[in-house]
Amino acid sequence: MTKEQIPPILRPDRVKPVSVEVFAKEFDLPIRGNAESLQITGISMNTADLRPGDLFVAMPGKKTHGANFAQKALELGCVAIVTDQTGSEIIGDVRVPVLLLEQPRKKLGELAAFVYGNVAGNMPKLFATTGTNGKTSTSYLLEAILRQLGETTGLTSTAERHIAGEVIVSRLTTPESPEMQALIARMRERGVTSVAVEVSAQALSQLRVDGLHFDVVGFTNLSHDHLDDYKDMQEYLEAKLPLFTKARATRGVVCLDSKYGLEVKQKSEIPVVTITSELGVNADWHVAITAETPKYTSFVLAGPEGVNIRSRVPLLGAHMAANAGLAIVMLIEAGFSAEKISAAISGGIDAYLPGRTERVSGENGPNVYVDFGHSPDAFLNTLAAVRQVTDGRVFMVFGADGDRDASKRPAMAQVAAEGSDVLIITDHHPRFEDPASIRKTLVEAAKAARPGLEIYEVSPPEAAIRKAVSLAKPGDAILWAGPGHQDYRDIRGVRTPYSARHEAREALRENGWS
Repeated sequence: MTKEQIPPILRPDRVKPVSVEVFAKEFDLPIRGNAESLQITGISMNTADLRPGDLFVAMPGKKTHGANFAQKALELGCVAIVTDQTGSEIIGDVRVPVLLLEQPRKKLGELAAFVYGNVAGNMPKLFATTGTNGKTSTSYLLEAILRQLGETTGLTSTAERHIAGEVIVSRLTTPESPEMQALIARMRERGVTSVAVEVSAQALSQLRVDGLHFDVVGFTNLSHDHLDDYKDMQEYLEAKLPLFTKARATRGVVCLDSKYGLEVKQKSEIPVVTITSELGVNADWHVAITAETPKYTSFVLAGPEGVNIRSRVPLLGAHMAANAGLAIVMLIEAGFSAEKISAAISGGIDAYLPGRTERVSGENGPNVYVDFGHSPDAFLNTLAAVRQVTDGRVFMVFGADGDRDASKRPAMAQVAAEGSDVLIITDHHPRFEDPASIRKTLVEAAKAARPGLEIYEVSPPEAAIRKAVSLAKPGDAILWAGPGHQDYRDIRGVRTPYSARHEAREALRENGWS
């Protein structure tokens, strides 16, 4: 993916200018230089996204200080610079005012919210979902139900941004705070009344949602992932807990399907209700499956005072019904009536989730599903869902990320081996790792987990899916896990165009299947 192909920062078309002097007074920032008559119309921490009229925030980074890019920011038309003492010394004397703020990262969300006018009383309803798996699915299901309730909706997720029907490819799961605040302002401008936000642990650790206060937040689960960013599972959990504080949210909904849900409930600073899809677990709400097919999963959600909501999701698996249940309860906690929700979704939840157990095959031949799951727990749930609706053999195609949590790779291979009849190990995003070495680890772990299993090692992934399709018959199913909605592969820092959904459809066509 070239620089030109990277999705742009989404900003409102019109911003009410804020004078530099008023801005500095609001945050009690000392000014070096003359700020008279200068107006701020945007905010940026990256010169690649900077526009004339922007406030440039120069912060210390991992490799260098943002102040080293001040000259570039000036050339691009910034009207003022916010930086710390070190940055001020690097910048020296310049023609625009310099505003001093120690640890600007900690205030960045608030600064951006003020610039874009995202203040209390002027905001859409905000919903946030966090967890290892299911964040994206729950966010899409939330947005879908909101649409069916008549709301004008927005969404920001791993896959896409939605603004009142406009669809844009995402950069990050959760944008940096200036981009997030600009996105919310654009949504406000377009009349959006409710927004579903996917929030990663990294986003919370890096303060990307600072400056936002969510009406309701939801927790899906926690499982082995991202231990390249966090030293252990407890630290990973602790990174998610700030979402359940009074500073960030009003109410919460916690799923108890993983053991960590109870700890989230216990440590939450805000009122929470609980939900589960597991038998024998004590929770306020319960999800039960009523039917499973290759095209949908039906469920009933039972809650306090005899509430029963019946619906279905156009997706496979009990875990997807659990995500839908979480979304529904989050809406009820936000003040939407259970009766109205029940009526709106009685015929099903009208949602399309790109690359989430997405069926890409036609009416004949094997069923082929492309999924974004890339953790042992995600594999376990998705394989179980595919197995439930498959009469024949279950094939699985997968690889593992390079330069990411390597500790989960053996467990991924073990789950894949135990849950499939034929396993095809291939490449995913190798990044700067040797893809053959990654595959070797996966193959060895799979063979150790299940000796005698039919296992193939095929590279590249375009050949791997063709191998799977060539071996499969009608009644079989192929799960291609990992790439999901993504339209590229990261190979030595280069985003090479690539679509698993397209390759799967081409493989089916080449083998005579529709």
